[in-house]
Amino acid sequence: MQTVKVVPELAVVMPDPAAPRLTERVSGIDHTGALVEINVPAERALTLYLNAQEIVTMMTINDYPEYLALGYLLNQNMLKPDDVVTEVEYDDDLQVVVVRTERNTNYEQKLKKRTLTSGCAQGTAFGDLMEALEEIDLPAAELRTSWLYQMTRIINTTPSLYLEAGAIHGCVLCREGIPICYMEDVGRHNAVDKIAGWMYRHDVNPADKILYTTGRLTSEMTIKTVRMGIPILVSRSGFTAWGVALARQVGLTLVGRARGKRFTALSGEKRIVFDQDIEQVEEEPSRHRRKGGENDE
Repeated sequence: MQTVKVVPELAVVMPDPAAPRLTERVSGIDHTGALVEINVPAERALTLYLNAQEIVTMMTINDYPEYLALGYLLNQNMLKPDDVVTEVEYDDDLQVVVVRTERNTNYEQKLKKRTLTSGCAQGTAFGDLMEALEEIDLPAAELRTSWLYQMTRIINTTPSLYLEAGAIHGCVLCREGIPICYMEDVGRHNAVDKIAGWMYRHDVNPADKILYTTGRLTSEMTIKTVRMGIPILVSRSGFTAWGVALARQVGLTLVGRARGKRFTALSGEKRIVFDQDIEQVEEEPSRHRRKGGENDE
């Protein structure tokens, strides 16, 4: 695999809000009764196979089906980090993606026992993921507040599908204060799975990375972040109790309600280095406020 070189101030992968397949024009009326026409995100069904076995059908904007497929399998513990992937085949007409591995796989029993998570678009998690968490030792890292303010400013001002059409979640992989991989989707679990697949495909080291999400800090987001080996998770939205409990159990730094100069950390606070004078930090401009700007999603 090829290691990705990070170019300062430039994400390797970033949203393309102008991509015609990602939105549709829909007509209606506004609060005054006037005719309006707006862009809305386009959802598509994507069916994932692992070798010959059908695993799941996901609703997605389907901009990076290969990364989504790999990341989903990794985060569900169906694909191991040392597995050899021989092929990832995507058929646009059938809306099917097939991941083939050297290792023979059979997850018939595992697929019968699933837990529906609180993630939008109905994410799923499997019981053995909790056991897998016990084997993970997150790397030592630091989160400088200067990085935190820098990355949130860049993310909030980056052209995105959210700013173009709304009704979308974003997840961003950052190194220090610089975004390097920015993914969007109708479900935050899809967005983070695409980042996991991108990291796997390009052999990206998670030890010094920060994961940012626009969505709530739930148990699912905590599990996925830990599975990816990333030591710091940041959100502009709030927390769930189980998400916090799991983060504390595994030593994940969990920072929520990160808007403007404000944030709250409920786990892994020792990683935070207060090197930024908050008097020098501007509040978030109203035109860049996203979901969760006033209340948690």
